[in-house]
Order: sequence, then structure tokens, then C-alpha cells
Amino acid sequence: MRILERKKGKKKYFYIQHSFRKNKKVITKEKYLGANVPKNIEKIKAEFKKEVQKDMYDKLESIRKSFQREWKNLPASIKRKQKEEISIDFTYNTNAIEGSTISLEEAREIIHNKIAPNKPLRDIKEAEAHSKVFIEMLNKKEKITNSLILKWHKEIFGETKKDIAGKYRDYRVRVGDYVALDWQDVKKLMNKLMIFIKESYPRMNPVELAARVHYRFEVIHPFGDGNGRVGRLLMNHILWHSGYPILIIEYKRRNSYYKALKKEEEGFVKYFIRRYLSVYKEMIGQNGN
Repeated sequence: MRILERKKGKKKYFYIQHSFRKNKKVITKEKYLGANVPKNIEKIKAEFKKEVQKDMYDKLESIRKSFQREWKNLPASIKRKQKEEISIDFTYNTNAIEGSTISLEEAREIIHNKIAPNKPLRDIKEAEAHSKVFIEMLNKKEKITNSLILKWHKEIFGETKKDIAGKYRDYRVRVGDYVALDWQDVKKLMNKLMIFIKESYPRMNPVELAARVHYRFEVIHPFGDGNGRVGRLLMNHILWHSGYPILIIEYKRRNSYYKALKKEEEGFVKYFIRRYLSVYKEMIGQNGN
């Protein structure tokens, strides 16, 4: 979405323009703003986006309602079991993306059966710790703050990366050909991200918000290591506590995920929402709407 300036004689007029793909076609819509850009432009953008992409947002809302209806009907004991199963799947995939040697079945042994496989102790401990943090995140709705993010990192990596666990980096980090933002800006940028989350909750669809927050978090890259795992926890906190099912980025689909993260923010958001709709397509239209 962008702001356009057009001239008619000596006068200037402003518009917002939004392009999106529907049925393999690119559709472009515009909205007139006036002779000046309004101060509440972000609110106008959000409302305009919902208006022009109503079909997409209706599908997301349909997923939320279907999920909530199904979840509400589950007995408490089954909910606990389901959370453990989600935890096993999510822990395996999110750790595997970062190089863990633990297989899906070994993750099940560690989390469900409390059996340690013949694998590196670091991978075992991080799987145990991640699952514990994830289950706690599902069970307890905590306000997203810097303190919460630092706590997650410390609990996941406290035994395996003691020197960096629970601390924002104060050094330069390079991952492949990507050089993370200057460490001197990390705290300022994380504070800005917290403000963005707080201000966006009322006006932005939670699936879109989860995508934007995850992308911005990964761009900031606040930790020396473990950014991907904490970032995926963060996006699923937003989804789950907004009533939506979580999204697991599968290890086998990691290449498309990496490719999307290398794009500009809008490109990643489109990837994320498209993936979300694909994963939960069977829930669309099940709530009687």
C-alpha cells in the first residue's frame, strides 16, 4: 500500500493505492484522501485494506470461528493432550530449522515419554526447554514486553548458551550474507516494536499482525542466537491469544520461508497469509457464515 500524489494545475491531491492478487490477477484499488495526508493515515490504510480485501479477511475470520467452536467443545483432558501434540510438532520443526538433530519421533520421546535419545545433549535440552516455554505460552496470556521475550530466550537457552541467554546482543552479528542491524539500535528498535504491537492490536487482523511482528523481529535480530525460535514463539503468541490456531513453519518448507524473509515486509506478509489460508483451508466456511 502506498500514498500517491497527483497534481491538477497548481493543486496537489493525495490517494492511497493498494494492489493485491485475486484468482491469479493483480487488482489495484485507490481511495481519495484530499489535499493533505490525514493525521490518522494508518487507521485509514487499515480500514481501506479490510474493505478492498474483504474476501481474504472473511476467510481468516472464518478460520478463527471454526477453530474456536471446535476447541470449545473439547474436554479439558483432551485439550491438554492436543497442546502437547502441538508442542511436539512445533518444537521439532522450529528447532530443526535452526539445525537441531532431533527428529520428530525423538521430540515425542523427549517431550511425552521423558526419554533422552542418543543425540547431542544441547539439542535434547533445547527441545525440552522450548516445549516447556511453548506450553506455558499457550496456557498463560502474558502481555508482550521486552521482559517476556528476554525470559523466553533465557529459559530456552539458559543451559546451552549461558553467555548469551536472556540478553539482547551488544555486538555485531552476521548470518550468511545477512548482516544484522547495528547492535546499538537493538533496544530502541525493540521498544519501537513493542509500541507497534500495542497500537496494532485493535485495528489489524491478528494473522497479519503476527506476520509483520515476526518479520520485524527477525530484521532486528536482537539476540546473538535463537532469533528464529523466539520470533516464531512471538508470532504464535499473537495468533493463539487472539483466538486463531498457531502456524507451524515446517522444516521441509524452510526454503520458501527463508526466501520470504529476504523480501520486503509486504512480500513476507503476503507469503505468511497465503500459507496460513492454505494450512487451514478446510476450516474456511465451516462456521455457518
